[in-house]
Amino acid sequence: MRTAGFRKVLLVGILAAEGILSGCGSRAPAGSGSAPSALPVPSGEVVLYSGREESLVAPLLLKFSTATGIPVKVKYGSTAELAATLLEEGSRSPADVFWAQDPGGLGAVAAADLLAPLPQKTLGLVPENFRSARGDWVGVSGRARVVVYNTNKVQPADLPSDMWGFTEPQWMGRIGWAPSNGSFQVMVTAMRKLWGEDKTRAWLQGIIANAAKEYPKNTPLVQAVASGEVEVGFANHYYLLQISKEEGTVLAAANYFLPGGGPGSLVMVAGVGQLATAPNSANAQRFIEYLLEPDAQRYFAQDTFEYPLIAGVEIAAGLQPLASLNTAALNVSDLIDTRGTIKLLKEVGALE
Repeated sequence: MRTAGFRKVLLVGILAAEGILSGCGSRAPAGSGSAPSALPVPSGEVVLYSGREESLVAPLLLKFSTATGIPVKVKYGSTAELAATLLEEGSRSPADVFWAQDPGGLGAVAAADLLAPLPQKTLGLVPENFRSARGDWVGVSGRARVVVYNTNKVQPADLPSDMWGFTEPQWMGRIGWAPSNGSFQVMVTAMRKLWGEDKTRAWLQGIIANAAKEYPKNTPLVQAVASGEVEVGFANHYYLLQISKEEGTVLAAANYFLPGGGPGSLVMVAGVGQLATAPNSANAQRFIEYLLEPDAQRYFAQDTFEYPLIAGVEIAAGLQPLASLNTAALNVSDLIDTRGTIKLLKEVGALE
């Protein structure tokens, strides 16, 4: 599969060790006069395959390079696409670190024995249910599944307590969903684990029967809810907060955390693993450690509105604490069979 080309974060300039992002960054030739001499950096770089969007994580990569002096060379793409690339490259991969949006991609790469065991001191920074049982990858930020609803058309009392309620006929023509989105597919994977294949199939067929409108991903879905194009949508909690911040306005939408628990109350993680064949293994480990330091965890909390996973970091204003949510009783290892989920989605006609 094709992925985007590499991009590089480099440290440039003497004053304040200020970093810049460029398409394929390079140092200015010595004596050229076009830029200050580059600061010395540690040996090597870190090569990152990122399933997280550039707009979300590029500022954090810059912060890492500024703090450590380690340049980051990045290949962006979807988590599934990059996982497939890693499986194809195998031991020939130039990647040091795989940063996935969801556990499915990490699980596929781990199952092929392409990830190295992480130190216990790193794994121990996050709760056990947010890291691999094999110890070869670790969650770095959390995303809660929610129902986003239009506040002009729907009241919280109108909403069902769990996902099954949306198969009822009163939701005909009012639902938006994004079945090709990776996070949605992880939620369906949770349904298969908690409900079994038959009930999950029946839920999907019920949502299709209710004429759910399809969107390519969560951002346009949440915008459609806010505009009243649809009345409810299944998404991750942070999209509404990010869009509100970007547009500088309060949208006519709100997040509803399903009180009944189950797969609609799933808390997912974005996680990272070090490739077993990492050419820059020391820098890879330093990068993973950085993502679990308070500075990076505060970035997730305040800039991307995700849940920090280490203790002692405050969540964004207006979010419900993780401990207060009636979350699905699942471990991240229960969420890696997205291949079976995609097969089911195709069988019911939710995916081509």
